[in-house]
Amino acid sequence: MDRYGSDVLGGGRAEHHRAPRVSRPQAAERGLVVEEVTTGWVGAVVRVEKSGGQHVVVLEDRRGRTRTFPLGPGFWVDGEPVLLTAPVTTTAPRAPERTASGSRAVHGAAARVARGSRIWVEGRHDAELVEKVWGDDLRLEGVVVELLDGVDHLVDALRDFAPGPGRRVGVLVDHLLPGTKESRIAQDALRAAPAGTVLVLGHPYVDVWQAVRPQRVGLRAWPTIERGTEWKHGILRELGWPADDQADVARAWKKILGSVRSYADLEPALLGRVEELIDFVTA
Repeated sequence: MDRYGSDVLGGGRAEHHRAPRVSRPQAAERGLVVEEVTTGWVGAVVRVEKSGGQHVVVLEDRRGRTRTFPLGPGFWVDGEPVLLTAPVTTTAPRAPERTASGSRAVHGAAARVARGSRIWVEGRHDAELVEKVWGDDLRLEGVVVELLDGVDHLVDALRDFAPGPGRRVGVLVDHLLPGTKESRIAQDALRAAPAGTVLVLGHPYVDVWQAVRPQRVGLRAWPTIERGTEWKHGILRELGWPADDQADVARAWKKILGSVRSYADLEPALLGRVEELIDFVTA
């Protein structure tokens, strides 16, 4: 059984391998940002009050709109299911129990000295997204993420790196689908390296932007961009955001990345692959 979910090239749906979360109690303190799972409404706690004989919580979204929900289960905070409770006045600050990736947080641990093994990603946006969600895990494990600037020269890069015992390489590739150029490069790379030293995995998306759940940027689904149009500029036009130059792309990515709070804001097709690569290079 594949505990990471199906590989992109395996034809199955990728599922995140972590066990289902159990809701934990969470005081509905004013300003706490929560998501109501049934409606997808995301907002900050304005107040808790009693209405119709039950406690309710009032949430205000970033546009200033408010909605009221029954206090209790059915909410997420920082990617974790919670049971909202009425706030208390003497709650002491508490460090997060989980990292953004869903792993149990280890407080006070120093970053491990970097391993000889590496994770390679195609570009800066890929690296920043991996850092946002898995950064705490990677530092604890001593895993360094490096940029490839595309996969066209992957075989040459592996030849220069010389993978071997204690020097494994895990590669995350965009748009890794059967029959694509990327899949052929991945196969060539595996043939060129000693067995068991390189793992190439990927997601089906044209760009890592699509691995962010579209609801985080106000979309029902990422739009299809017609062939011949630069994908990111096409996406920005669909969103109604400035799309004139690279500076507009950089600002848009900063906004998209800022919308990611935890693994719960990413698609399973990316989650399982990154988890598997981390396990591979730390084995």
